Amino acid sequence: MKESLLLLAPSDLKAISLAIDTGRLSPPYLASSVERLVRGDVAPSVAAAMQGLDASGMSPAAIARSLELLALGLSARPPLEDLVDLVTTGPEVGGVTNRDTSVVVQDLFRRAKDSVLVAGYAIHQGRHVFRVLADRMLERPGLKVQFFLDIQRKVGDTTSASEIVRGFTNRFRTSQWPIDRPTPEVFYDPRSLSADPEERAALHAKCIVVDDVEVFVSSANFTEAAQGRNIEVGLSLRSSVIAGRIRRFFHSLLEHKRFVRVL
Repeated sequence: MKESLLLLAPSDLKAISLAIDTGRLSPPYLASSVERLVRGDVAPSVAAAMQGLDASGMSPAAIARSLELLALGLSARPPLEDLVDLVTTGPEVGGVTNRDTSVVVQDLFRRAKDSVLVAGYAIHQGRHVFRVLADRMLERPGLKVQFFLDIQRKVGDTTSASEIVRGFTNRFRTSQWPIDRPTPEVFYDPRSLSADPEERAALHAKCIVVDDVEVFVSSANFTEAAQGRNIEVGLSLRSSVIAGRIRRFFHSLLEHKRFVRVL
């Protein structure tokens, strides 16, 4: 519940702090009282958060000062547009400046020092797309690279899952990854190969996390067309918090055996 305070604007936090200082707001913190200071839809969760602080032993004055500090911290944050870059690929038209997906992806791979997590739905002409990453792995033997990929069963295909995986692995090694370069760890979701269409699922995410701080989330697959010619939109940002959440998401699925390693 305390997270709800982080969603308030600095002006709302200052208003609550002032109301406490002037005695207009005091324990018990009720939604009906907080509603006079913030939007009605968030008042219950904000009141519950303040009640939690009160129950933990914080005095009204301490809560007021904490809210002031939180407001100050939020006000000092840089604008969102300074933290997030828009990445678009598509035909050049007047008034629109593209920052190509391929340029961003290759730059991320080139700067990687410790770890790279790649999640993708489709790969085509991977030797070209992943050349920089493969070279970087050769330069930095300690670089840990993990791929979470979708292995697909075509409609009507009754081939065993093991045979499909074997074929995918062979294609990845021989045609999708640069020859004579270290290979990444590759994982897939076994549900994608279920014989029952009702149970089948796809790994449709397309994102990159580098060194647990740089994040790129895009509509683009890891294909030559998607990286350079298709119309694609993505966001690039630096955030250890977001990067950590994405990494934990995939690693939690891995720990619970929702993914299986193929390479």
